[in-house]
Amino acid sequence: MLLPIIISLIVALVIIAVVVNVVQQHKERIASLKRSEFTKLRHLLDDTEDMLTNTANVPFTPAITTMLLKRMAFALRAMVELEPGTRELKQRLQEAETRLKEPENPDAAATDNLTLPDNDQQLIGLIRGIKKLRTTLRSEHARGNIDTSTVIAEDKRLEILQLRINVESQIKRGKQARSNNMLGSARQYFEKALTSLNGSSHQDDYVVSRKAEVVQTLEDIATELKAGNLRDREKKEEKENKDIDELFAPKRKW
Repeated sequence: MLLPIIISLIVALVIIAVVVNVVQQHKERIASLKRSEFTKLRHLLDDTEDMLTNTANVPFTPAITTMLLKRMAFALRAMVELEPGTRELKQRLQEAETRLKEPENPDAAATDNLTLPDNDQQLIGLIRGIKKLRTTLRSEHARGNIDTSTVIAEDKRLEILQLRINVESQIKRGKQARSNNMLGSARQYFEKALTSLNGSSHQDDYVVSRKAEVVQTLEDIATELKAGNLRDREKKEEKENKDIDELFAPKRKW
């Protein structure tokens, strides 16, 4: 009688151990998924905050600011659901939602008065910021945080801004090279600017006027290069004639 009871107890203990182990593994899997989701949301939040603090470099419109605030609120709301006891997250969510309720400034950021940074790293950062915004526009449109017409308008504005930055930076470098009498390099910079202008799908007043200016500058550079080559040839011929004259000159008697 005792043996069956012992066997039953052993079996019961094994079953309990297996159940406890399964429950523990389930809890650990849930905790791991929760940590992974929280990390993704943290990256989303940090990325959004970085873009919002980059308004000094990348001109924002109210539509983009609202989109980013909605993105921030989405991340914070999901994080609060995962970590409901965190007061800091609740406070930041409240601040984001308050900012969303504030009236928007109807004046969109201007793209005409574009000031390029002098530092190349800052210029690269500016271009990357615009590219990231365009990618975010598409992802937030898929999430339903921004309507289709706004996405089209904002993406067009950022594309034009990106074109201007590219063109203006090439023209600026071309002018610097030309002032340093580096005509070959100057021609390359202006040719790159012209290629960008020709490849633009937005042939507005800016593109038309800049294209005419770049074409004229390239013609001037070609004239300067031709004149420079002529001077070089004349100097070379003069030197060769001088060498011949010295060769056939009568020898001095000592």
